Amino acid sequence: SDVTENSLTVSRLNFSSSSGTLRFPFPTDCSQELLNGVRRSGEVEVYPQGTLGTPIMVYCDMETDGGGWTVFQRRTDGSVDFFRGWKDYVGGFGDLSGEFWMGLESLQNLTTMTKMTLRVDLRDKDESAFAKYSTFEVAKKNYRLTVGGYNGTAGDSLSYHNNGVFSTKDHDLTPFITRCAMSYRGGWWYKNCHEANLNGLYGIDFKHQVTSHVSWTHYSIAFTEMKMRPAAFSPATSG
Repeated sequence: SDVTENSLTVSRLNFSSSSGTLRFPFPTDCSQELLNGVRRSGEVEVYPQGTLGTPIMVYCDMETDGGGWTVFQRRTDGSVDFFRGWKDYVGGFGDLSGEFWMGLESLQNLTTMTKMTLRVDLRDKDESAFAKYSTFEVAKKNYRLTVGGYNGTAGDSLSYHNNGVFSTKDHDLTPFITRCAMSYRGGWWYKNCHEANLNGLYGIDFKHQVTSHVSWTHYSIAFTEMKMRPAAFSPATSG
């Protein structure tokens, strides 16, 4: 079956390049899907490790800020439990059409292969804000976060977490300081403990700040989306 699959892979590559139908027959992320002509937001299959790697399903935001964003986290209604263990946060969980977390392994693959920009979109009732970071990488070891170069309207709550390692309720490398993942009900790049915690307990009263709620500095938020796009991407090149 391996031979058959390899033959199919080669024929797909040859067919696509010779016919000119797809610029990227094996897109690594949503920006390449956009360049392939996909203009509508939704679920697509991508190949983060190239043709020999295992494809994964992702959600693409093709409308915000030029499109081409690979969404790796969304909270909308509290329907999915984010107070989970290490295995779930590494592999991912939830539903791409609703609330989900892509998984640290896929995040690491995507951000170490290509220099990425991060965008965080926040909404609460009629108000919305965003934060963009020109640098975003999740390392292999402890899924350590590198983030910087903020601009946007939401305020910079994530730079505090730069160089933080990922913690969950059953995997906390800094328990001697405080059990952040246990206290704040979700996996995150905690330090002591957080300024942003978008995987925390989903709150009922969004306007009333409770520290364990989904929070960005001093606000609790009804809708969050975290997404990435290659730093070299230019919306002008997607036409």
